[in-house]
Amino acid sequence: MQDRIRIILAKLGLDGHDRGIKVVARILRDAGMEVIYLGLRQTTAGIVTAALEEDADAVGLSMHNAGHLTLAPAMVKALREADLNIPVIIGGIIPDEDRERLTEAGVAAVLGPGASAEEVVQAVRQAVARQSDGGAS
Repeated sequence: MQDRIRIILAKLGLDGHDRGIKVVARILRDAGMEVIYLGLRQTTAGIVTAALEEDADAVGLSMHNAGHLTLAPAMVKALREADLNIPVIIGGIIPDEDRERLTEAGVAAVLGPGASAEEVVQAVRQAVARQSDGGAS
């Protein structure tokens, strides 16, 4: 793992709520990470391209449109198909009952709206460390 984590942050799909992801971007920057924020209405292909071009260590997605059970697994699959072994971390309005399904689909961490800055930073660091260790917990 590199000393400085490079993370892509994006809003996947038609979700237009971006205040939370901008706060997360600031939290991660303040924690010493390099944040590449792609903005609203991104596609899986666009995020994969950015992850390749930016040599990203992780992808963070903000979900507020109830599409998390479709969009997050599609993002994990697209990264794998591009031979990118990097974790996907999602945050936003995610019902507790969906967390296990997301984890089973390969999502590395799920953060809810009440997550503290420390929890956000820790989730990213742990996901990147697990991935660089070959997925071991």
